[in-house]
Amino acid sequence: MVSKEILDELVAHQKIDKNKLKARITRPKISKKVEIAEGAWLKAARDVTVEPTWFERVFGRAEEAERYDLQKHGPLVDLSVPTGMELIETYPVNEPYAYTRVMYEPATHEYCYHVIEPKLTEGEQKLLSELQDRLIETLDMDLKGVDRQGALQYLTSRINEFLRSHHVDLTPVSKEKIMYYTTRKFLGYEEIDPIMRDTNIEDISCDGPNIPVFIYHKKFGSVRSNVTFEDAAQLDSFIIKLAQICGRHISIADPLLDGTLSDGSRIQLTLGKEITTRGSTFTIRKFRESPFTPPELIESNTLSVEAIAYLWLAVENAKSIIFAGGTASGKTTTLNAVSLFIPPEAKIVSIEDTRELNLMHQNWIPGVVRETFGKEGSIDMYDLLRSALRQRPEFLIVGEIRGEEAYVMFQAMTTGHTTFSTMHADSVTSVVHRLENPPINIPRILIKSLDIICINVQTYVSKQRVRRTKTIIEVVGMDPHTNELLTNEIFCWDSSDDKFKYSGHSYVLERIMKERAWDNKELEDELKRRQDILKWMVSKGIKHYEDVTKIVVMYYQEPEELMKTVKRELYGS
Repeated sequence: MVSKEILDELVAHQKIDKNKLKARITRPKISKKVEIAEGAWLKAARDVTVEPTWFERVFGRAEEAERYDLQKHGPLVDLSVPTGMELIETYPVNEPYAYTRVMYEPATHEYCYHVIEPKLTEGEQKLLSELQDRLIETLDMDLKGVDRQGALQYLTSRINEFLRSHHVDLTPVSKEKIMYYTTRKFLGYEEIDPIMRDTNIEDISCDGPNIPVFIYHKKFGSVRSNVTFEDAAQLDSFIIKLAQICGRHISIADPLLDGTLSDGSRIQLTLGKEITTRGSTFTIRKFRESPFTPPELIESNTLSVEAIAYLWLAVENAKSIIFAGGTASGKTTTLNAVSLFIPPEAKIVSIEDTRELNLMHQNWIPGVVRETFGKEGSIDMYDLLRSALRQRPEFLIVGEIRGEEAYVMFQAMTTGHTTFSTMHADSVTSVVHRLENPPINIPRILIKSLDIICINVQTYVSKQRVRRTKTIIEVVGMDPHTNELLTNEIFCWDSSDDKFKYSGHSYVLERIMKERAWDNKELEDELKRRQDILKWMVSKGIKHYEDVTKIVVMYYQEPEELMKTVKRELYGS
């Protein structure tokens, strides 16, 4: 239905009876049974001669639409730099509709992040509002149920239908802007859609209405943006929409939600002021479309070639590993990258509270917890872990250990299941302390079944924020007299020169050597081959996780053929 405000304005302009006008400009709702007659209804409506409407007098009568062309009609956005600001960089995120710009503000000595989109005139804004209200009332298709192209075609046809039925003739530029904002609302993420498209953004944080949205930029760190949700109702509506995209429910009765968006990004939502006094909030940790791979960890110097070759051999030979570190230190990233070394035929079961892992293995069961309103029907990590052990996994991956599920995980280690997991701790001492104390409460005798602990940190190198694996430590065993865990630091990151040091002796490699019946030379040759493969992948730019997985599988299946290529292209021999 046309809104009361627009209807009153039409009546005031045209001085005609409100009921007659309402009957003329309101399209009857059409059921699916008579949808086939829709074209005939529109044709009949166009054949009727009626006096000009407010829409027509503002925009003109509808003619055959001319398509927008950037070269002919000019840009949709104004890329001029505001006065008093220094431009750092501008780049498109949805060309030609949306760009983002990083600027430096000398007055506050801060960077700022601007989203640049087409500006609407007052008339275009009124038309857009009326169009979107009509679409909300009349859309009879679940746009999530079809692919994006199909949804876009359907939405475009309904927009064109609205413009024809109201005899609205728009310029190509105006129509393109209307199309963009409508598509952004129904198929995108509304105000933050350009930010979600920006591959340089790792984190999006909204702290309440009338507060700028903050982003975490890969180059510039935490930066204030020019995006703001202007009132509480608008933000509440958007929070509910995000929950629906996750396939979940949020309400005042249950105002906290952790979920996963369709692209894999992690999201945390709060609704209302009961638990966040400024109003509703959301935090989105963006998901990388292609997960980090070992060659990328080498390129970014998160780990050295030698360290990754060591982890490769440890993973292949079923050694259990915990990746520990602070928030955003790269724990899950490293876990996912190292998991690509799991033999292709091995059965994997993963357990996460929100889905983050992305593996190419076919024999993989990814498990995710289920939360419900109330306790009945909820399935937590403890339930999933107990169920996973009945599935006879060769590799068990637990997203993060926090509570009672850790006991089951360590029991699985002691019975021969290879386990990878992450936890929040900044040193081996912290790892042991967290494991031994509430709420985890693992007996020290079980901790010795763990093989390797990798400690990740987020730090600075030359004023640039980076992620490094600070140390890789082996759990050797337990002293029977003092009951202390015996550990061996195998790799250590030296912050003074940003390089990794090898201690020269590994108990894990010794155990592998005995298990495989290798001598020292065979072990050294095996490590050298894997280092050469990693160097070759870096030199050839092989980074995508599918390509890296193919190389790893080829090495397991046809090592001689792969090594011929690697040596020829790496050493010319």
